Amino acid sequence: MKQRYRELLRQVEREHREGGGTHKNSHVLVIDGLNTFIRVFSAVPALNDDGDHIGGVTGFLRSVALAIRQTKPTRCIVVFDGKGGSRRRKDLYPDYKANRANKTAFNRYKEFASLDDEQESMRYQYSRIIQYLDMLPVTLMCIDQVEADDVMAYIATTLTASTERVTLVSTDRDFMQLVDDRVSVWSPVKKKLYTPETMLDEFGFPSVNYLLYRTFIGDKSDNINGVNGVGQKTLIKHFPMLAENREVTIDEVVAYARDSEKRYKVYDTVQDSRDQLELNWKLMQLKEPYMDGRTMSMVRHLYNEDITKINVLEFKKMFMADKLYTVIKDVDAWLSTSFNSLNAYASL
Repeated sequence: MKQRYRELLRQVEREHREGGGTHKNSHVLVIDGLNTFIRVFSAVPALNDDGDHIGGVTGFLRSVALAIRQTKPTRCIVVFDGKGGSRRRKDLYPDYKANRANKTAFNRYKEFASLDDEQESMRYQYSRIIQYLDMLPVTLMCIDQVEADDVMAYIATTLTASTERVTLVSTDRDFMQLVDDRVSVWSPVKKKLYTPETMLDEFGFPSVNYLLYRTFIGDKSDNINGVNGVGQKTLIKHFPMLAENREVTIDEVVAYARDSEKRYKVYDTVQDSRDQLELNWKLMQLKEPYMDGRTMSMVRHLYNEDITKINVLEFKKMFMADKLYTVIKDVDAWLSTSFNSLNAYASL
């Protein structure tokens, strides 16, 4: 009987797709899992009745639920970094993400007796949120040797190429290079949705040139050096072609610096920094993800798998065991308002 209903559901979905109606991939919400967890663990000091820190779990669940309520997607995918995910970029640049561990040491002594206790709690809560996600109508992805950035970019640019709308959720600014008429980026810290219009308003150039801009300023969080003395205002002033609605290349910028009749120091700096710019571009670009064919096939398989409905009973068992009710007061209402809309596209 269940198999029959599954086939009926798939048939209805196909008819909706062929007829141009709403289907599960009409609006895909893709959430940067580790980025979200690190952010909330460091910011949410919530404790349960036993005095245990639960800010990582509750902060993560509430952040995912809020993103769903705000963007109203037909589908939600949560992507985590796989083990050894940085290896390919570290092959290009050994100092990539160097000292990242030190930057994420929170030392929150109000909630933890020691740094060891903090790290143990962080590991436990991180594993616990995976168990909670398994009870919800979301797709979970975590593939070894691949960073979440590349998986998310592959979903946004390739797997959802015919999708009406994709929203990426992360504080990682590299995703802004993917913004176009179909793909937007929600910043949970700024509470701002980045579209082609907002990108142009904030930066003064179209999103198609955001990656080039990033190659100049670098990324301190990933230990990627920028070009000294060349920031947003300098680029717009001395390289006006960035404001044009077309993709400008490193070659074009360097050639402009070389051939310009006016001689500014920034032109010499740009010419001398060509190798750094090309390395930064390789490290930061997401439109050609660092994934082999086998990995892409794995992502496609996960993307095409059926989505399961909310397992309310098991979710509430975990919820009560962890005593999350000190933060999420009415779990039934919270589940209903946050996840029931996704149930319409989940399998029976």
